[in-house]
Amino acid sequence: MRNSVQKNRLLCSVFSLILCTHVSFFFKFAISGDTITLNQFISDGQSLISSNRDFELGFFSPGNSQNRYLGIWYKKISTGTVVWVANRDHPITNKNSTLKISEGNLVLSNQTQSINWVSNSSKPVQSNQNLVAQLLDSGNFVLKYQNNDNPDEYLWQSFDFPTDTLLPGMKLGWNLKTGLNRVICSWKSAEDPSQGDFKYGIDNQGYPQLVMWKRNQYQYRSGSWNGLRFTGTPQLNENPVFGYTFVYKPKEAYYYTTWARNNSVVTELVVNNTGIVRRLTWNDRNKDWVLYTSLPLDICDTFNLCGAHGSCNMDNSPVCQCLEGFVPKAPGNWNSMDWSNGCERRSTLRCGEGEGFKRYAGVKLPDTREALVSLTMGSRECEDMCLKNCSCSAYASANAVDGTGCLLWFGDLLDVRKLIDKGQDLYVKMPASELGQTQNDERKYGSEEDPEEVELPLYDFTTISAATNNFSLDNKLGEGGFGPVYKGKLLEGKEIAVKRLLSNTAQALSEFKSEVKLIAKLQHRNLVKLLGCCIEGEERMLVYEYMPNKSLDFFIFDESRNSQLDWQKRKQIIDGIARGILYLHQDSRLRIIHRDLKASNVLLDNEMDPKISDFGLARSFGGDEIEANTSTVVGTYGYMSPEYTMDGLFSVKSDVFSFGVLLLEIVTGRKNRGFYYQNRLLNLLGHVWRLWNESNLLELVDESIVNSCNLSEVLRCMHVGLLCVQQSAEDRPSMSSVVLMLGGETINLRAPRHPGYFIELENSNQTDSSSSNQEYRTATDMTMTISESR
Repeated sequence: MRNSVQKNRLLCSVFSLILCTHVSFFFKFAISGDTITLNQFISDGQSLISSNRDFELGFFSPGNSQNRYLGIWYKKISTGTVVWVANRDHPITNKNSTLKISEGNLVLSNQTQSINWVSNSSKPVQSNQNLVAQLLDSGNFVLKYQNNDNPDEYLWQSFDFPTDTLLPGMKLGWNLKTGLNRVICSWKSAEDPSQGDFKYGIDNQGYPQLVMWKRNQYQYRSGSWNGLRFTGTPQLNENPVFGYTFVYKPKEAYYYTTWARNNSVVTELVVNNTGIVRRLTWNDRNKDWVLYTSLPLDICDTFNLCGAHGSCNMDNSPVCQCLEGFVPKAPGNWNSMDWSNGCERRSTLRCGEGEGFKRYAGVKLPDTREALVSLTMGSRECEDMCLKNCSCSAYASANAVDGTGCLLWFGDLLDVRKLIDKGQDLYVKMPASELGQTQNDERKYGSEEDPEEVELPLYDFTTISAATNNFSLDNKLGEGGFGPVYKGKLLEGKEIAVKRLLSNTAQALSEFKSEVKLIAKLQHRNLVKLLGCCIEGEERMLVYEYMPNKSLDFFIFDESRNSQLDWQKRKQIIDGIARGILYLHQDSRLRIIHRDLKASNVLLDNEMDPKISDFGLARSFGGDEIEANTSTVVGTYGYMSPEYTMDGLFSVKSDVFSFGVLLLEIVTGRKNRGFYYQNRLLNLLGHVWRLWNESNLLELVDESIVNSCNLSEVLRCMHVGLLCVQQSAEDRPSMSSVVLMLGGETINLRAPRHPGYFIELENSNQTDSSSSNQEYRTATDMTMTISESR
């Protein structure tokens, strides 16, 4: 009996030990809620449920399939609609798989430990012990450090690897920094979630646009973003179901949707195995999905249905027609409703006089894979740039909200569609024979007066003297090579700036006449406006609009004031100066070389927008003249190009060099002349070039803008600056190219060649306007002497 009791006690002890061990094992690996840790896993039959109970993650078999997949589906919706699949191309054939955290990744493996899927986290793991995987309320499954809810610091997230469904909060498109491209791809069938034939996402070639591919071929194109919607989706409107936007940054290009304002409507975007993109909403009363909208809409949404230079219109029969001024390439095929060969011009463009543009209102803009974009250029600048580029075939505004930005097409125009409403204006270049006389006149003169008829207002001396308080020292703004500049106020209250010529030398009078003659004919928002002049007795004065924020050098070279110009303002100033120079070189009725671009000749208005001033040394070119030679080199040392300094040769590329110097000064906050580094042999251009070769340009960025700047924009600007200051004028870009490079992040920049900088042999404390003889050595050890006149 005693032995029996002892035996029973022993059995109870063993049973208790087994039970305790089993319970301990259970609690160690049990799944609770929405999270698993390093010491946990989920097996087939277990699941994670988001805290709001909207989404569930676990194993499933689609339809009648016996294969098993790890996926995410709606928890509250009775249909169990799957929104994400981990191992879509690697099915599991049994129910013996587990998901766990291992070596910084999520790993899905079977009973033989063969891996079916791994998350492949792109970020380095600091500590495996702190890792957790969590199913968020948004439906996003993330791998992260415990208690870290910063999306930018997730080690991995399912939202970066969508399957066929785009949920609110997901990005569709590119992270250009990492090369990650988020696309949604159809299932092969309702029972096979592996990748099907159709993909929907952002094509980042040229100017980004939303596209449907079938086996890597364009099937449908929603078009480029115009600030309101994609140009081929007029039905994309503000609505109570979901919000949307498109983000285009230097390192990102993606489409993004958000939940409805009250989060009460369940919505998703799905691409199915027939190539239809559907926006669906859940009808809780009927317990079913309801179609909100779908793409493509009709036959005209078929990519390039009408061929090159054709236009599709559902209100026409047949739907395809050639754009005006174009005829079918293959008329026989065209009559048989085969439009694939497209259209060709009736009259050839010859890049000559009289060419202009035909406006097509309310269209889906052409395919932008080969297009160039500038988001800062105005419509008139865009038009002129296209007109003067023989390869340009059409242009349009990039932003339909305010008509800003510039899209330029080169070659064939593909996939144009006439829209009933909410389309955009497209301007197609036409030869003179296809344009009426009225259009030619409008193209030639626009809304401005004929420059030959412009009359400059004259002010009498008494008016100017009263406005400046008899040229009081208290009203003096500064002193230039031309003479003193005074602030004044006319009787009606208008503030003015008066440049008074004090010298009657031949050069001074020549500069005065040059400035009057040239700037009176110029009208641009980035050029200072000449209001009139005073010619009375010995007096020679120019009256300008008053710039309340003085000149650019007043800020960027002063440690106490440079912080007032953050990076956004500096980029705005750089872009404005570039557009102003482009106008002088290319878009004004006279081709003008400024010859004295520098920080002190850039004035700032009340919004800190730049205005180029001081045209006393400017020269106009006529006809086919592209460069000139002078025996008298005048200008400001540090900004003058090598060919001008040494040989007296000047051209538009001389101004490009000066702009490059000015751009680098704006970014670094340092003067080119007077900046020396360590051994004091390198000026600013030399030092920038050295740091370029060391891949360390950020060392020179002005400390006052480090916290406010977009580093990729800063580096791009410095790159453009180095291209502008290259030793050879032929290597430097034109100002039209500079404007595009500054505004179009998708434009690749070539590597710069050796800059045309000078190395000073002796330390000098001379200012920009000093009159002294100094010896300098170029990078090729050529010596010369230059006499500065300004």
